[in-house]
Amino acid sequence: MPAPLPVQRAAGLANPLGVHALVWVGGTTPDDVATAVRQTKAAGYDLLELSLHDATNLDVAAARAALADAGLGVACSRGLAFDADVSSSDTTVVDRGEKLLHDSLVLTRDLGGSHLTGALYSALGKYGQALSTEGRANVVRVLTGLAAQAAEWDMTLGLEICNRYETNVINTAADALRLADDIGADNVTIHLDTYHMNIEEDSIATPVHLVGERLGYVHVGENHRGYLGEGQIDFDTFFAALADVDYTGPITFESFSSAVVSPTLSVDLAIWRNLWDDGLDLATHAHRFLSDGLKKHVA
Repeated sequence: MPAPLPVQRAAGLANPLGVHALVWVGGTTPDDVATAVRQTKAAGYDLLELSLHDATNLDVAAARAALADAGLGVACSRGLAFDADVSSSDTTVVDRGEKLLHDSLVLTRDLGGSHLTGALYSALGKYGQALSTEGRANVVRVLTGLAAQAAEWDMTLGLEICNRYETNVINTAADALRLADDIGADNVTIHLDTYHMNIEEDSIATPVHLVGERLGYVHVGENHRGYLGEGQIDFDTFFAALADVDYTGPITFESFSSAVVSPTLSVDLAIWRNLWDDGLDLATHAHRFLSDGLKKHVA
């Protein structure tokens, strides 16, 4: 089994800093991955997050080699689709979702990652009804099995908490903790995202304190998903909360614009507006914003 790629940390920071590949490219073809790796390194990041929505075009061996040559770590993320949704009550649909999750775990391992995260529990989109009891039971059963396989490979899973317009399974940190408790596996962690927190939570700090040591991954994005510091989110309070719970895991910048289009993910996330054109300027600014903000709270 391939060993995971090492993840570096910049001097003076407790956390590796990552960037989502959709800042650079819309897919994961060999050319896309080469561009994303080159730009991630140029902007000073330690880790590249690859979405697996375009996995059929991914050359895993070439991607791993490019990441290793650049000295970058990798994390993978995904949501499911309505025809492959483990929160469904249709066993055929659930089975397709379960296979998609298993295949994604294998891809993450083979790329050199040790963490698969995202909306692993449902389709990424607006539901027309509340989650059913049967659907939730299917989520718990499938993710319990996936967590067991991940543990055999020394990998962790992340439950990314998404807003009500993207899932009906977990919308708050409290929801995520209840789901993780029902799964009952130590390698199932909580993934907080400031964009979603801004919509669903009472404050930007309380969820961090609530999750505490079970926090395994963080997305940092503005309320409008543009340049950091140009929206309404109180990042200083958020960074202070991360320091309060001694969080040392990845902090990944996530931003979307119609300037970079994914054939599937841009539609799923309703990326209709052009919030920026220059991904390198955006990501370099975000790296500086994160570094400066986080260093204020390093003991």
